[in-house]
Amino acid sequence: MMNSIPVARAADDAKPGQGRIWISPDDPCLVFGEGTQFTKDFKPKMQIMLPKSVNSALAEVSEVLSDTQLRIKREFGGESGKGTTRIREKVSELRQKGTSGLEYKKLPFVDQGDMYRHVYQALKNGGSIGIFPEGGSHDRTDLLPLKAGVSIMALGAMADDPKCQVKIVPVGLSYFHAHRFRSRAVVEFGTALDVPPEFVDMFKQGGAQKREAVTKFLDLIYDGLKTVTVRAPDYDTLMLIQAVRRLYKTPAQHLTLGQVVELNRRLLEGYTHFKDEPRVQKLRQDVLKYNRLVRDLGLRDHQVPRAKKAGWKTLGLLTYRLGLLAFWAILALPGTILNAPILIFASIISRKKAKEALAASAVKIAGRDVLATWKVLIALGVTPVLYTIYAIIATVIAVKKEAPPKWRLWTPFIVAVLLPIMNFAALKFGEAGMDVLKSLPPLIVALVPGQQRYLDKLKARREHLSNEVAALINDFGPRLYEDFNQARTYPCSLR
Repeated sequence: MMNSIPVARAADDAKPGQGRIWISPDDPCLVFGEGTQFTKDFKPKMQIMLPKSVNSALAEVSEVLSDTQLRIKREFGGESGKGTTRIREKVSELRQKGTSGLEYKKLPFVDQGDMYRHVYQALKNGGSIGIFPEGGSHDRTDLLPLKAGVSIMALGAMADDPKCQVKIVPVGLSYFHAHRFRSRAVVEFGTALDVPPEFVDMFKQGGAQKREAVTKFLDLIYDGLKTVTVRAPDYDTLMLIQAVRRLYKTPAQHLTLGQVVELNRRLLEGYTHFKDEPRVQKLRQDVLKYNRLVRDLGLRDHQVPRAKKAGWKTLGLLTYRLGLLAFWAILALPGTILNAPILIFASIISRKKAKEALAASAVKIAGRDVLATWKVLIALGVTPVLYTIYAIIATVIAVKKEAPPKWRLWTPFIVAVLLPIMNFAALKFGEAGMDVLKSLPPLIVALVPGQQRYLDKLKARREHLSNEVAALINDFGPRLYEDFNQARTYPCSLR
């Protein structure tokens, strides 16, 4: 339908295995079983998957020795040994409870040759393939290890047809509150990567040379993706970088979303490089303290410079905005009430699904990617059903009120047309109301007795931090970027 190329996944055909299994204490690649039928259930290249309690560890079967013994190609969880250690600890816990080992699932071997042939043909025909090389959605602050498929596709297409010149275009997706409806996103396209001819020659040779070519080209793709994504080692660091970005920007400067992403990326690179410098560490502590003070007052950073001295004008402005908020709320109320079942149902189901996904995943932090997905799916499914119910109710009311036959006939169509219009209007009115609501905290804080002096100190602290951030960037920036003054996102001066 969308010129997509279907991909079969072994996990989709996973079936529970018979009996229980555990790993040999002497060999992490030797699997023992009790009550198992390995000779019947497994063949080389099939996969064996362990339960969620050990992060659904997966391994490829290399040899079936007997009904109770088989060898895997690599140990569970990779060569680090952490997966093996966790599995042995879990088995030890189970044996203390009287259970011999772990449950498992058997996954069939899926030959992806047909899929790759379709990919090669599409690239030969001048088409493009959109692929997410991380292999799954997540809400981490850094990239997951890339899957080899994208590298195999590019190298394989050029090895299959030397005239086919494949290019890889890295694409970065940066979301702002991705788990909410109508959130913003930035799509950034990086410089196209050429496929090195020497990697194609290595790929053609097969064996170890082929694997080396795939790995090296995957590293190049990873480096390309790093240029279009904001990658932080942890959530706290990402929050720090965003706070520093806000302090670096003067109130008169307005950035596009693309500039915001680019500035975040550069600040993160600078912080990662100079994070052990005493000045950087001190600034980190000062920014975190400032963030806590702002949060304790119930304000946002961008509201601090605009917090005004209390007076009759402030009281009048607060009264006006409260009235404006009530006005927008009244306009948005009908659509909000009509859409409430969708919002409530989507919120409940998405949170439940996110919790389940978080428990089953080793890479998710809060499951917000699942939250967003299920909100969209629920809204797409429930909205037509709900609108149909409203149309039926309106028609029944028209019949009971003995409306003219013409109106009875047209009622469901009128409802079907008016509901989306009314709900869109409610959405816009609601957004306007939220803007007014967000502007109230500084006014309220300013009117609280004794808070004005606290606000003045907070403003002074913010100005001092802004100058510190600007000075730090001006000092350290040229040491990291030779073209710092020419390539900076926008000029910033001390104030």
